[in-house]
Amino acid sequence: MKSIPKKWIYLIILSAVWGSSFILIKKALIGLTPLQLGALRTLFAATFLLLIGFPYLKKIEIHKWKWIAISAFLGTFIPAFLFAFAETEIDSAVASILNSTTPIMTLILGAVLFSITFTRNQLIGVFVGLIGSMLLIWSGADVNPDQNYWYATLILLASICYAFNVNIIKRHLQEIPAMAIAVGNFIVLIIPAFLVLLFSDFFTTETLHNPEVHTALGYLVILAVVGTGVAKVMFNKLVQMSTPVFASSVTYTIPIIALLWGFLDGETFTLWQGGAALVILLGVLLTNRK
Repeated sequence: MKSIPKKWIYLIILSAVWGSSFILIKKALIGLTPLQLGALRTLFAATFLLLIGFPYLKKIEIHKWKWIAISAFLGTFIPAFLFAFAETEIDSAVASILNSTTPIMTLILGAVLFSITFTRNQLIGVFVGLIGSMLLIWSGADVNPDQNYWYATLILLASICYAFNVNIIKRHLQEIPAMAIAVGNFIVLIIPAFLVLLFSDFFTTETLHNPEVHTALGYLVILAVVGTGVAKVMFNKLVQMSTPVFASSVTYTIPIIALLWGFLDGETFTLWQGGAALVILLGVLLTNRK
């Protein structure tokens, strides 16, 4: 019996982990502000990765640290805050679907900045996927008028950040172990994350003694250790063993898990939104069709 290729195993695990991260963000925001969530998520993940992977830092050559730093901000730091702010206004399931535009963004940036050529199907897929994104934003605003769907553009910005990151890893960090990249990323981010936390009013007596904050921190620890720390290492490895577009296609199946969690948490999802989601996935599939 033929065994499942390792890259598909990584893809499935990452889909389940990251599909669950959207509901964890939503729950953590009940007790924390977006700035506190983004900063603490980074610091918790950094602590975990340093404990298990500090020796890997010696595998990073000095001239590679500039790419490690760029990867850190684009692949982790900036998206952490964009998702946190976005989910103050839009449902977690919708955020996960919009995140599935990452392969499309990866293809566009790969062609423009990293000399990856377009095919006709891929060009069509880009337009189809972007149309689906606009339809999802429009339908969501119509169904939930109390939510500010301009915040959905923050998810699209996060997708662009992820797209830059996967191309950078593939082009400039291919020979560095996945664990070394992840640990290096978070070494770079410790000080910026602590500064954000310092100015976010987290260290006030009112915040530290708030029971909702304590509950939120429980969700956040799971999000940071599993959804950021472990998943970051696995994703770096997936990029190295496959292609940027294949690795970013983890966002195909993330919405399935996120939608399930959203339904269980009482989020509404209409046929219009389902149709828009299918348009996005059609666009993503076209961009990956050979």
